[in-house]
This record gives sequence, structure tokens and C-alpha cells, in this order.
Amino acid sequence: MLSHTLILEIGVAVGLVALVGLISDRFRFSVIPFFILIGMALGQHAPQIGSIDLTFTESKPFIDFMGRLGVLFLLFYLGLEFSVGRLVKSGKSILTGGVFYVILNFCSGLLMGWLMNLPFKETMVLCGIMTSSSTAIVAKVLTDLKRTANPETEVILGMIMFDDLFIAMHISFLSGLILTGSSSFWTVAGTSLLALAFILAFLILGRKLVPAIDKVLQDKSSELFILVIFALLFIVAGFSETIHVAEAIGALMAGLVLADSQYIKRIEQLVLPFKDFFGAMFFFSFGLSIDPMSLGGAVLWASVAALITVVCNIGSGYVASYFSGLKKRNSVDIGFTLAARGEFSIIMANIGKAGKLMPIIQSFVVVYVLILSIVAPLLTKESRNIWNAVFGKDKTEKKPVKTLNDLENS
Repeated sequence: MLSHTLILEIGVAVGLVALVGLISDRFRFSVIPFFILIGMALGQHAPQIGSIDLTFTESKPFIDFMGRLGVLFLLFYLGLEFSVGRLVKSGKSILTGGVFYVILNFCSGLLMGWLMNLPFKETMVLCGIMTSSSTAIVAKVLTDLKRTANPETEVILGMIMFDDLFIAMHISFLSGLILTGSSSFWTVAGTSLLALAFILAFLILGRKLVPAIDKVLQDKSSELFILVIFALLFIVAGFSETIHVAEAIGALMAGLVLADSQYIKRIEQLVLPFKDFFGAMFFFSFGLSIDPMSLGGAVLWASVAALITVVCNIGSGYVASYFSGLKKRNSVDIGFTLAARGEFSIIMANIGKAGKLMPIIQSFVVVYVLILSIVAPLLTKESRNIWNAVFGKDKTEKKPVKTLNDLENS
């Protein structure tokens, strides 16, 4: 029987999430680590104040479900903002910097898996964790620092879109490897190919249905409009789960299809508040599931991994800058910005948790995400000063000062 304080507990949880969000906004900092930390600070070791249980034992299933919805909305919104045309336009930065970025970070995951002596499945999850940059943090950092019009920003967006495309494929691979519970190579390969076929078929057939969807949405009230959109989102995500493709991939596919809708702006405006609310609860619920006392063994490994990630990202930023015709100093702008880790790393870890992999993965991702979600924005903010301190300021050729006689003669 449900407790009479259930709604109050959920209200307190949302209130605490809002409070830390206000604090992070006051300091103009990424909210993601704050959401995770408040969840960890409460959770398993929190006290009970009167009738309010700050461990949220009674309400945790509901908070977890809101977090699950957060994953769907995060991936759905990402699909809405994904542009294949933009990928093609980015050209060299995609084929060089993007590929180099994925290869370097994926190999760093293989290296960490080997150093930590992890089995194959855990290593593959670790590779996904270390390859997936945080779109949410990157977008916020670029906006807060007013760098959206900078020349390197187009390269950053192109590279992160390429990374998101890779992560979508890696999630489908992990679904076949982990969520099916099979150790047979052919079963894993079959499920992975099924996921790939689902993605391709949905993109091809789904886009042909866009005109019909637009006709249904035409002149509809906000109530009916959002009901149709949510029905498509949950049906596609739920169906993908039934064929052992991660529900997050189904949500991403639904977003990719609706990105071609003539009502895309209205869809984004209606979905954005849900993405923000349930996304915040996703990070909070993830924090609730973590026992801070269990993180000790992962601190060293996560710190090493974070350092490797920053170095690899600077390397990929250098390659992208070179082939995009940017200055060398732009490589640290690109590398530091893309070093942020957040929502997709946690999604990868949750796949490992669903497959009952080693607990070290959960502990690792908490410390790893906390480090990079805090350090990466700070490094990005000071990227120009760091470059100048290490390599010195760029020498600019001084133009000769023209005298009055020179101007008269000209």
C-alpha cells in the first residue's frame, strides 16, 4: 500500500533538485554534477526528518521511472536537432576530426579496460562511456561563454554530431551484447544487425510517413498536438525495446524522423520543458542509486581516465583545426569543450547495470562524469589563457602607421 507521504516525498525531491539548479545557475555552472551530487548526498545514508524519508525509499520507483522518461526525452530531443545536411556541410571536420575523436577516445576505453583488467562486456561499456561527449554541457558552455559565433564552434558541433551518431550505433551493439543475456557470438551479432536494420528501416520508412504525420498535426490544439507526438515517441521506444534494441535508440529514431516535419519548431518548443524536467530527474535518480562509500576504489582509475580523455580530445581538436583551416590555438578550444561527459556516459553505465555487470562500472562513471563535467567547462573558459601560458601569444604583424603626408600622396 502506498504511503500517504508519497506525493510530498516527490515534491521534496523536485524541490531539492530545483534548489541546486538555482545554485548552479547563480554561479553560471553546469547543473549536471549538482543534480548527481544532491542525489548521492541523500539516497542511502540520508536521515528521516519527521514523516519525510530523505532516502526516498517509498518514492524511489517513481523517481526512477521519471529518470527513465528523462532518457527518452533527452534522446528524442537530440534526434529533433540532428541534421544530416549539417553533417555533410561540415565536411573535413567530420571525416577527420570526428573520426579521429571517436578512434582516440574508444582506444582510450580499451586501454583503461586493459589496465583495470575488466572482462570484454565491461570494457565495451567503458569504451562507450569514454567516447560519449555531453551534448547538454557542450551546448550550455558555448552559450554561456558566448562562443556560438566563433569559427571553431561549427567544427565542435559537427564533431559532436558525429560522436552522437557513433554512440547510437554503439548503444545498439551493447543492446545485443548485454541486454539479451546471451554469450553466443552469433546471437550478439544477430541482435546488433537487427538493431542496425531497425535504425535504417525506420529512417527510410519513417521519413515517408512525415507528410501523413504533418497532416494529422495540422491545425491541432496544443493538447492534441502533444498527445500525438508523445504517442509516437513512446510507441516507437517501447517497440524497439521489445526487439532488444535499447528504448533510447527508439526515442532517437522518433526524433530523427520528426526532424523533417514542417512543425519541427512547435515540436521542440512543446518537448523542451519535458526534456529539461525529466532530464534533471534522470541525473537525480542516478545519484540516488549511488552509495558514496563505494566510490573509493574508482577514484584513481576515473582520474587517470579523465586525464587521458582531455589529452585525446586536444589531439582530435588539433587534427580538426588543421583540416578546417583554423589556428592551432583553436585545438584547445575544441578539445576542452568536447571533454565534458554527462548524460550519454550515464546511459551507457545504466545499460551495464541492467545487464548486471561489475559494480565498478557504476562507481567509475560517477567519478569520471563528476570530474569532467566540472573540469571541462573550467578548462574551456580558460582555454585561451592556457594556450598563451604554454605557447605564448600569437604574434601578429603590426601594420605601419601612415602619416598625414602618406595619406595625401595616396
